[in-house]
Amino acid sequence: MLRAEIISVGTELLFGEIVDSNAAFLARELAKRGVTLHRTTVLGDNLPRLTEAIQTALGRADLLILGGGLGPTDDDLTREAIAAALGEPPHEDPDLLAWLRGLYESRGRTMPDLNRKQAWLIPSAQALPNPVGTAPGWWVQAGGQHIVALPGPPREMQRMWREQVLPRLPAPAAALRHTTLHTSGIGESNLAERLGDLTRGANPSVATYARLTGVDVRVAASAPTEAEALALLGPVREQVRAALARWTWGEDDQTLAGAVGEALTGRTLGVIEAGSAGVLCTLLADQPGFLDAAVTQDHRRLITLGLTPVTLHDQGLVSEQAARELAAGAREHLGAEVGLAVVTCTAGERAGQAYAALDTGQNVQVAQVDWPGEAAQIRERAAVSALALALRGLQAEGWPA
Repeated sequence: MLRAEIISVGTELLFGEIVDSNAAFLARELAKRGVTLHRTTVLGDNLPRLTEAIQTALGRADLLILGGGLGPTDDDLTREAIAAALGEPPHEDPDLLAWLRGLYESRGRTMPDLNRKQAWLIPSAQALPNPVGTAPGWWVQAGGQHIVALPGPPREMQRMWREQVLPRLPAPAAALRHTTLHTSGIGESNLAERLGDLTRGANPSVATYARLTGVDVRVAASAPTEAEALALLGPVREQVRAALARWTWGEDDQTLAGAVGEALTGRTLGVIEAGSAGVLCTLLADQPGFLDAAVTQDHRRLITLGLTPVTLHDQGLVSEQAARELAAGAREHLGAEVGLAVVTCTAGERAGQAYAALDTGQNVQVAQVDWPGEAAQIRERAAVSALALALRGLQAEGWPA
């Protein structure tokens, strides 16, 4: 197995001013290609600490990826740290310097002297072109190991990764294949109990991860060849599928909203939200069957959409009956074939309570959520519960294509 480590560089990451999305992107990319990621590290702009971290990582990893720290200022230290770790003094590359100057001149500007450090190389490094920024990357051959230095801005990093790093990346000596199953309606501990000894295996491995949309189960296997990895993966994956069939709604890249879109089988969906600030509609926005929506907490508006004054007075907006009436209203007043409604309370004594209702014209189904938390968490849980209800209801009726 090709062993990898990632070092994300930037004091702003340590302060929480920027979320390290680059490491997550790279982790997914490495996993797709059978590269085993052993560690991710976040370090501030400190040359001694960064140099030490590089030296330590090279004692364990075949591939080291550094993200960030390739800018022109004094606190951009990735080049200096790699050079120090390898004992190779940097020099100014004339071709890189000419490219940088040309980049500025093409925009009618003069290149600041600070940018000259972006033209540095060490003897073991090749420059990686950056067509959308001023920070070239580095590809470093250090004996049998590889160091990759990538710019911090995600748009620049991802393009450089695809166009410059992947063609150079050595193929791993083994293949890793995996499938992720998405579940809803079952807790992680209950799910683990159902899987039993399957979660104790090393290869194939079965691991559970709590997500906003439920619990994911990742089944992975490694072997010298892809065919052998798939042969190992297959039987265990089928056992997991069988054990969790009742709760599984999709696999791998499929989203819960996408699964609802497929289950609509060409029919239209109208949505009414009260109290969830449009979170449900945002999740459904790209689905072809999503017809129309009403997002409001105005009682007069909700009454025009099907909520009866009696229900509002006697049971309140956040009630099962209100959700039922608004789901029917989504069909009638929004002109949809399927109506979905969610009513949510995010403040006060009832904070965390929500009801979702699905009206297909044949049946009405309702789900209740009662899980306190911050307002944003409550809205997300309510929206996801509504999606899960919609998927279960549509699949249960087996709507024809």
